[in-house]
Amino acid sequence: MKKFRIYFVLLFLVSILVGCTETNILDRVGLTTLVGYDVGTEERISTTAVVREINPEFQSNVEVITTENETSKGNRLKANRRLSKKITIGQMRVVLFGEEVAKGDLHFYIDSLLENPSVSNGLYLAVVEGDTSELLQHEYKNIDDIGQHIYRLMEQNIKNEHMISSTLHEIAHDYYMKGKDIAMPIIKREEEFVELTGVALFNGGKMVSALPVEDSFYLKIMRDSFKAGIFETILPKEDIPPALMKDTITEMPVAFDAIRSKRTLKLVDPATPEFDVQLKIKARLLEVHPNINTGDPKVIEGLESAVSKNLSKELTRIVAQSQSVQSDIFGFGDTYRSSVRNSELTKEKWHEMYKNMKINVKVKFEILRDGVFE
Repeated sequence: MKKFRIYFVLLFLVSILVGCTETNILDRVGLTTLVGYDVGTEERISTTAVVREINPEFQSNVEVITTENETSKGNRLKANRRLSKKITIGQMRVVLFGEEVAKGDLHFYIDSLLENPSVSNGLYLAVVEGDTSELLQHEYKNIDDIGQHIYRLMEQNIKNEHMISSTLHEIAHDYYMKGKDIAMPIIKREEEFVELTGVALFNGGKMVSALPVEDSFYLKIMRDSFKAGIFETILPKEDIPPALMKDTITEMPVAFDAIRSKRTLKLVDPATPEFDVQLKIKARLLEVHPNINTGDPKVIEGLESAVSKNLSKELTRIVAQSQSVQSDIFGFGDTYRSSVRNSELTKEKWHEMYKNMKINVKVKFEILRDGVFE
C-alpha cells in the first residue's frame, strides 16, 4: 500500500510538471533548421532563416525568409509576422556568417548563441563567400531543403575528416582560450551546387585570412589526430629520390587512405618562442605512378622519405601563413601558457609573440602493406 501511494504521488507530480510545460505541436510550429547573418543597411543585422513547416498530413514545406533589424531577436519577430506558425529554433543545425560579418567581429553572435538555452552546442558554424542570403534564397533545381542539405554537407565531410569540425562548443572553447584562435569551414554556391571551398582563419573574433580547401588536410593533422581519411598530394621533382625517377618524371601524384596520425608538440625555447612539432603518420598507398615498383622495400622507403619531406614543407607553409595574420589556429599559445610558469599570457600578447615564433616540423611517414592496418 505504501509503494502504491509513492507511485501515485510521483504520477501526480509528473502530470503537474507536464501541464506547466509549454508544448509545441509539430503542425503548429515552424522549425528553423539554419540561420544566416549578413550586414544589413544602416548598421542593421540581416537575417536569413530556413524554416520547415509541417501540415497535419505530415507534408512539409520549406520557407526561406530574410529580414533586417537592430537585433537578431527583432528579426525573429519580423519573421514570425510573415508565417502562419510560430518559429522555433530548437532544431537549428547550422549558423552561417556572411563574409562581411565574419570580417567584422563574431563575439556578439557567439555569445548570443551560447546564452540561448534552445540552441544546441552541437550545431555547426561556417563562413559563406559573399552573402548568406544570396546562397540561401537561390532556387536550386535539385535541392528541396537548403538547410538540411548544408547540414548534411558539413556533417559528412567533418565525420569523414575531409574538413575541420566547427561546432558551437568547439568554436566557443577556442575563442575563449588565451592561446588559440578559431577556424571555420568556408562554403560557396557554385551554379546549382553548394560546396566547401576553404577554411577561414580568425584573429580573435575577426576573419583575417583563408586557406584553400586542399589545405584542410594539413590543417587537421596539425591541430588534431587523424583517425581515418583520404589524402592526395603531388610530389615535386626536388622531393622525389633519384631512384624513383622514371621516364623523366617532373612530378608524382600519390594518394593514401586509412590515415592515422599522432602529433607531439614541445616548447624548446620560451624566449623566441620555438617549438618542435613531431608527426607520426601511417597510411595505405592507393595510387602512385604506374612505373613505381611498390613491391620493392627500397622503393617504398624512398617514397616514404619523399612524402615526409613534402608534408614537412606544406605544414611549415600553412603555419607561416597563419603567423603572417597572427592567427594561432593550432594552439601553440596554449602549449606556451601551460609550459611557462607565470606567463600572464593574453590573446594580444600571444599574437605579438606568435608572428615571430619559430617551428621545427619533423614528419615520419610510414606506408603500410595493402590490406594491413594496425
